[in-house]
Amino acid sequence: MDVKKTVIWCCVFGLGAAGVWAPCVAVSTPPELPTRVVYAARLIDGVSAEVRLDVAVVITGERIVAVKDRAALDLPATVPRIDLGDATLLPGLIDTHTHIFLQGEVPEEGGYDIQLLKHPLAYRVARAVVASRRALEQGFTTLRDVETEGAGFGDVGIKQAIEDGIIPGPRLFVSTVSISTTGGYPLEGYAPEITVPKGAQLIDGPIEARKAAREQLDKGADWLKVYMTHRSWLDRRGNLVSQPTLTVEELKAIVDEAHGWGRHVACHAYNGIGLQRALDGACDSLEHGLEMTDAQISQMLRQGTWYVPTLAVYYMDWDPAQTPSGQRDRKRAALHAVSFAKALKAGIKIAFGTDMGGIPWNQPIAQEFVREVELGMTPMQAIQSATGKAAELLGMTGELGVVAAGAYADLMAVQGNPLQDVAALAHPVFVMKGGVVSAGVGSDH
Repeated sequence: MDVKKTVIWCCVFGLGAAGVWAPCVAVSTPPELPTRVVYAARLIDGVSAEVRLDVAVVITGERIVAVKDRAALDLPATVPRIDLGDATLLPGLIDTHTHIFLQGEVPEEGGYDIQLLKHPLAYRVARAVVASRRALEQGFTTLRDVETEGAGFGDVGIKQAIEDGIIPGPRLFVSTVSISTTGGYPLEGYAPEITVPKGAQLIDGPIEARKAAREQLDKGADWLKVYMTHRSWLDRRGNLVSQPTLTVEELKAIVDEAHGWGRHVACHAYNGIGLQRALDGACDSLEHGLEMTDAQISQMLRQGTWYVPTLAVYYMDWDPAQTPSGQRDRKRAALHAVSFAKALKAGIKIAFGTDMGGIPWNQPIAQEFVREVELGMTPMQAIQSATGKAAELLGMTGELGVVAAGAYADLMAVQGNPLQDVAALAHPVFVMKGGVVSAGVGSDH
């Protein structure tokens, strides 16, 4: 895509008219995008339960200006058309739980630790750029990336590079470093006299918690990510137990600070004490929620807490069945299925999230849709969890996650009808972000 250069003039000596003005920086801005029309056999708009047939989506610049029946379109023949044929058009998909700075945890390659100990930051940035591009190519035009896992504030830089048109990628809502407590995050298991990097900012006490929140918000965090549980294991009775981290008072300080900035807090919590503290501390979204009691689900309903379950990741890389960790892996998946079904039946607000990064980025993001449907969602509910519902979680209702006038022209399409086979969402034939075709028919790249 061609890029225009806008020269910004700066006063380098003196002030105002008395100074000497010189060009100081060139900011890349995209060219004006023409009006164009996208046709498709079917439209799932991300909000309605109905499927519209033979639609025309009219786009000017980066926004949708109209959604009409194809037969009713009255634009001049000179307006460019993109005809997707027998495809289903959807809003650009939204994944609300990713880690672009993680690349899976392959034991033979050094697992999680090697990424913090031996991979230079520039190397991790390069891989994050590739992960971002892969997400966009798969039809995910927006990500909420919930921490950099030891890569500092690198997500803020990736977000800026995408927004400035330097690299391709989804819209990013970033969480920077994340917050946990002493003893509450890797790296772990090294000689006690050795200082090793940690994947989160560790705090103890409400004062440190509030300061960490302020630091991360000041550095550009759109959301704050907090770990309310750490390791999990099975006790002698076979119950899942998770180590709690922050106290309610510590979490309340973070939530209060974030809300004062107009931002929100996502809380990682598996079950038990830590999950209860997450709810009592008024987190905005509960991540994972492997085991939730009926009382906790009722509390989420009362408080309006979002649930981001990340199902697929808990069915991967199980340790051998006869080992304690393998038994824990299987227990987590079994409990998660029950909690997801209960939350769905109760009407908890559920947004699509995958934990990509924990899952290698060369795997399909859309595998999460298959798990959602296997565990009780209808295909339409699963699609809405990654479109209209996810946009609502992000505070972007009407702008993202919907095909409607006024929304960003973030679109994706798949062949056939994903309501008949939700796995089709893993194979987009067309992706558009902000009016720019990123992949498939009519690509601008």
